[in-house]
Amino acid sequence: METLSAQLLATLERDHEQNMLWMEESNAGVLVHSSEPPQGYTVPWHHHRRTQLLCVFSGVVLILTTRGRWMVPPGHALFIPAGLEHSVEILSDVSMKSVYVTPRDPTLSDEAPRVVEVTDLARSLLLEAIRLREAPIGNRKAELVLSLLIEEISTLEERPLGLPFPSDRRLVALCRDYLANPTPNARLDDWAEKLAMSRRTFTRQFRKETGISFTTWRQQASVFACLPQLAEGQPVTNVALEAGYESVAAFTTMFRRMLGTSPRTYMVNRWSFDRQ
Repeated sequence: METLSAQLLATLERDHEQNMLWMEESNAGVLVHSSEPPQGYTVPWHHHRRTQLLCVFSGVVLILTTRGRWMVPPGHALFIPAGLEHSVEILSDVSMKSVYVTPRDPTLSDEAPRVVEVTDLARSLLLEAIRLREAPIGNRKAELVLSLLIEEISTLEERPLGLPFPSDRRLVALCRDYLANPTPNARLDDWAEKLAMSRRTFTRQFRKETGISFTTWRQQASVFACLPQLAEGQPVTNVALEAGYESVAAFTTMFRRMLGTSPRTYMVNRWSFDRQ
């Protein structure tokens, strides 16, 4: 992971604080924001009084919350309920756009985060809303764009693409190691032994922490771990072999099962999504 200079970190922290102050002082019901933090930066833990839709236009981010952790790929977004503490780890150079909406019902803050697919219309409206962000209050076009954007957001389809992370620090360490060096041959018994747990105890604990089985998590993680490399334009063949797959076909099969398309088609679509 790239190490950022102290000067750059100070600038990023200052920008974050200014953005937080701007949002908290604004009385607007809907706000939009754009940022492009560098790889290696971690947005500090914070929360908003508005619901946030964090859209990843390019790159890959890991969003940490008190309700779990989600890795979100390009072309998708994470709904973050109002009041939920969260942080964002930048796993590759990214372009992120966010929409902040004052919740009509405060009880919705109890909802869990969820990943949705961002449509081309939502993408275009969000870009236009950001372009019109400095428009005078009452600007008719800006109001119409925001109104249509909120309507489109309400129709976005949920996708099972978030990668849940455990909260137990020992499990977190193993999961991070796996993401850094993924292999489809990782065995449950090996992980259980490292934590001095029985197979049954580890299985129960892992499902309790993540909500899914170890096998399912490993399959999802093996695909998500490859997204930063694919986002950087590395050849699919290289990525597949480095991930421990015996063939590109085996990797493509798992990728298609998780994301609904082949790696090449997926990244072409994501590149198209990111064009401005």
